Amino acid sequence: MKQRLSPIDWIQAAFRALTTGGPQAIRAESIARVLKVSKGSFYWHFKDVPALKQAMLDHWQQVATQDVIDLVESGATDAKARLHLLVRVSTALPDDDYGGGLAEAAIRDWARYDPAASKVVKTIDGQRLNFVETQFLALEFGPRQSTQRATILYAALIGLHQLAHHGLSKPASDLSALLDHLLKS
Repeated sequence: MKQRLSPIDWIQAAFRALTTGGPQAIRAESIARVLKVSKGSFYWHFKDVPALKQAMLDHWQQVATQDVIDLVESGATDAKARLHLLVRVSTALPDDDYGGGLAEAAIRDWARYDPAASKVVKTIDGQRLNFVETQFLALEFGPRQSTQRATILYAALIGLHQLAHHGLSKPASDLSALLDHLLKS
């Protein structure tokens, strides 16, 4: 019996292709070969490769941003607890189904050359920064301090994931220590 794939199967395979080969590796034929299905299976779910790429970006925005925010908001009752939970959730390694720990870096690299990806990354960065800034505001830091703390925490998260790939950081403990420092008045 032939394997039936869902759009998510294709999206996950496309993320793995992106992570290992860059945006140019997001091709229907090569992904179909990896999935051991015909290229026709791809066209059952997507009009073309740009549609797959947009679906990837939409999925990433939902899973890696909105779902995380929803989880953090429902899992903690106050801003300090939300920030600590956010650090734990955001430093967990992405699922290998999505290319593992390099997925976010691969998306950011893709965004350097692709206007659609760049627009989505900018939107997501704004959502994430706004959420973190809101938590610092709730802890009664001033607007300027809240913006700075949110930016520092978010930038550290991005950089620590890059360093971790080379074994030069432990994002969970390093980011947690930074958060403790940022929470001090």
